[in-house]
Amino acid sequence: MIGPYYKPQLTSMLSILSRLTGVFLTVVSTPLVLLWVLALAAGPETFGQLQSLLGGMIGKAIWLASLFSLCYHLANGIRHLIWDTGAMLELESVYLSGYIMLATSVALFVLVWWLAS
Repeated sequence: MIGPYYKPQLTSMLSILSRLTGVFLTVVSTPLVLLWVLALAAGPETFGQLQSLLGGMIGKAIWLASLFSLCYHLANGIRHLIWDTGAMLELESVYLSGYIMLATSVALFVLVWWLAS
């Protein structure tokens, strides 16, 4: 429980999620892609072993989380670039851009997942 004095707001939750997706991309996704490229360079046997390992439920979950993190982090980065121009800094616009960013993240995630399947 957070307590009676603080109610989570959209802005704080989106900020926390942005940091979490950034950490996930740095700690999990990037090393995984590097491992995938190294396995590819090591030859068909090594690559096949890694592919079979990542083809399971846990591997697919990691790829899904990586894709969502990338889509979310990209959309939020664009939102911050807009803010850097001095636009959409009023509270109402901040909330609107938050909802737009969430919708864009989900739409991009679904589109990329659908195209990759």
